[in-house]
Amino acid sequence: MFLVVFRNRKRADIDQAAYDVEAERMEELARRQPGFRSFKSYAADDGEVIALSEWDDEAAALAWRKVAEHRAVQQRGREAYYEAYFMFACADPRIHRFARKDQA
Repeated sequence: MFLVVFRNRKRADIDQAAYDVEAERMEELARRQPGFRSFKSYAADDGEVIALSEWDDEAAALAWRKVAEHRAVQQRGREAYYEAYFMFACADPRIHRFARKDQA
């Protein structure tokens, strides 16, 4: 598994409707990429967002990075949506699981 963590803070003056449309399109497009496993996004009370995407391997994540439509939206993100962001990526993250027997 290859994990990508995208921490971001949006600008106060963004066009939220336009952002939402593009975010939905990017998730839809990512889900169709070979090697895609999952995507979830969480927003903190202070406005920071953490988005997690899981891929089969680094090659799959790098291929997603190279999709032309994704690259164009990344550029718009830097120009119009994000105040700041950080991306962390790692192969074979250490994984610990717990599940109650009645929940498994």
